[in-house]
Amino acid sequence: MNEIISSFISNDSRFGQLMTRCGVIIGANLMFVLFSMPVFTIGASYTALHFVMLKALRGDGQVNPFKLFWQGFKSNFRQATLAFLAAVAFFTFLYADFRLIKASGSTLEMLRYPLIALGVIAAALMLYLVPTMAAFEDTIPHLLRNALYFAAKKIWKVPVILFFNIFPLYLTYTDPQMMPLYAFIWTFFGFGAVAMLNSSLLLPEMRPFLPRVDAFGNFLSDEDEEEGTSEMKEPSPEQILSEMEKLGM
Repeated sequence: MNEIISSFISNDSRFGQLMTRCGVIIGANLMFVLFSMPVFTIGASYTALHFVMLKALRGDGQVNPFKLFWQGFKSNFRQATLAFLAAVAFFTFLYADFRLIKASGSTLEMLRYPLIALGVIAAALMLYLVPTMAAFEDTIPHLLRNALYFAAKKIWKVPVILFFNIFPLYLTYTDPQMMPLYAFIWTFFGFGAVAMLNSSLLLPEMRPFLPRVDAFGNFLSDEDEEEGTSEMKEPSPEQILSEMEKLGM
């Protein structure tokens, strides 16, 4: 009986792997909430959250979410903060235009729809940019190009990612009676669960461009790669550009 229970709760069992994954989500989510309190650090915190989830998915999930979060936060702070502040300025501008057009009560109201479409496109781009920034080290223009590439590779994933990132927040905002429950969910695991979903959806497109990792999500050296099983090598920038041209980008 004891052997059955031990095998059931061991890290190698499905239950153990699930609990480990839940622990990573909760730990990283608490770090995200804590590091987002200054508000202007939300971009860096959300990038660090995806940094943890990508490492957990690429390894066996046996990662230290607190250590990895801090690592991802430090390494992406400048770029993620700049991208976040630029996005806030852009969406504030769009919202101000939307309210102004709506209040005009004239034929200009038709311009609301292009503004909404522009906002949706910008939101989708940001949702792809954050995990791309967490996975790769590059300049913002190149990261934007890569984000567009990943979006074009599997275009059907774009509305899925938009739905699972925006609808829960909309539900929280429009249902004040359930606000305490929503606050509990977002504080303890909500953001982490969404980041895990984003990372799971995007990792198949990113994996060929990433170096191999061990069970703990740490990068393997060239010597380790030679000793391990063969895996697709990282494509060159020329190969990436060639694939983007095939997609009409």
